[in-house]
This record gives sequence, C-alpha cells and structure tokens, in this order.
Amino acid sequence: MQKALVVRKHRVLPGFGLSLGFTLLYMSLIVLIPLSAVFIKAGGMDLDRFISVVTNPRVVASYKLTFGASLLAAAVNVVFGLILAWAIVRYTFPGRKLIDSLVDLPFALPTAVAGISLVALYAPNGWLGQILEPLGIKVAFGPAGVFVALVFIGLPFVVRTVQPVLEDLDVEFEEAAASLGATRVQTFWRVVIPALVPALLTGFALAFARAVGEYGSVIFIAGNLPMVSEITPLLIITRLEEYDYQAATAIAAVMLVVSFILLLVINYLQAWSTRRAAKGD
Repeated sequence: MQKALVVRKHRVLPGFGLSLGFTLLYMSLIVLIPLSAVFIKAGGMDLDRFISVVTNPRVVASYKLTFGASLLAAAVNVVFGLILAWAIVRYTFPGRKLIDSLVDLPFALPTAVAGISLVALYAPNGWLGQILEPLGIKVAFGPAGVFVALVFIGLPFVVRTVQPVLEDLDVEFEEAAASLGATRVQTFWRVVIPALVPALLTGFALAFARAVGEYGSVIFIAGNLPMVSEITPLLIITRLEEYDYQAATAIAAVMLVVSFILLLVINYLQAWSTRRAAKGD
C-alpha cells in the first residue's frame, strides 16, 4: 500500500496562526480600540440626552449635507473618473503622462492648500467665481462649495481603481462584439461596463469614505453656516472646542454607524456584481 504523498506548500511569511494573531493585534490597536472608545464615551450619556444631541436640527442638517454631498460627489466621480481613466489608458496624446501624474495631485496636496485654491477659484472675486456670480451661480461659501471640494479630493480614488482594470481588459473582446454587429453603445454597456462594475463600486466606496471624513479642504470653501453649509466633522470639532466631549462622541458614533452601513451595502453590491460577472463568464 503506497503512502499518499503530502505536499507541503512553502510560504514566505509565518504560519496562519502567527499571521492571523499579528493581524488581529494590529487591527485592534489601530482601528478597533479607537473606534470602541468612541462608543464607550458616547455610552456614558443617558439615552434622553443622546437622542437630544444626535437629533438636534443643526446636527441633522449637517448629516444631510455631509452624507448627501459625499454620495453625490462619489457618483459624479464615478462618471468622470471612468472617462478620464479611459482617455489615459486607451489613447496616446501629447501630455498624457502629465495628466496621468496630475490625477494623483489631490493625494499629495495638503487639504488646506486644496481648500484655499478652490476659494481662489470660486470666490465671488475669484477667477471662475466672478464669471459665475453674475449668472446667479454661487459656489463658494455654500453647499455647492462642499460638493466641489469633495469631487476634487475623491476623483483620484475612482481613476486609480478603474485604470488597472481597463489596462487588463483585452480590446479583442470589443472588436469581437463589433464584428458580431454590436454598436458602440451596445459594446460599451454589454462588454466593457460589466467588467468594470466591481472596480467602479470600489472607487465609489473609497471616494465616498474619503468625502465623509474630509475636513481641511471643505471648511475653507463651505462658509460653515449652521443649518446651511456646516459639515458634521466641523460640528464635532466645535463640540470638542466647547469641551462637550460626550456630545462630540455621540455625533461621531452616529457618523460611524451610518458610514459603516453604507459601505457594507456598497461592498455587498460589489461582491454580487463580481459573482454575477463570474457566472456570466
């Protein structure tokens, strides 16, 4: 009777137990414990005061602006980020490398510098603001300014997520669809988009997550008017400056829960689209 040969896979990193233990320890120290502290601090409030704090009209207005502008900015970035990534990957033109490098500028640029730059552009006396103001279009110092700032800082996440997938997507599939009589629109929606949906959802989730927590670039252009253009991170900072730590953590806890639920839904849609694409293949 021959003994079955056991093939042991050689792994560069240590075994599963040690790797998993280090991962859990690192995640606990960097992510789980700090987030738990927020809920523990907020849990020190009685229920009536907690509800009163998080349902205050000023706080609710900041939630609506923060999450609404973040979702809208991420959706806009999905569209224009796809177009930009498509142009960079599929076409060769003068300045292509320069544009490809400029995509990463919001990553490297300090958020305060980004905010000041946007104010210089969209303020009533700015380069673009003095053109838009007579037309009745007010961008700076209002909700529109928040949206512009969130679009600016979120665009690279979509481009850099979609770009590698586009580079790996074989052009022969599009040529095959065209040879079978598919129009450009049919090829785009039935061949290209299904392959890009997981990457687009990932870019959307990253852009949304960055936008929800953005502070530096927004406060310069938003105007920070309560009930109008005040974002939730600024309201949390305001409560901390007032030494009302429990109220700040209560607002932060609500932001964490809502953000987690939205990201969970996006990740579920991403996994569903990936499984659907795999079944289609």
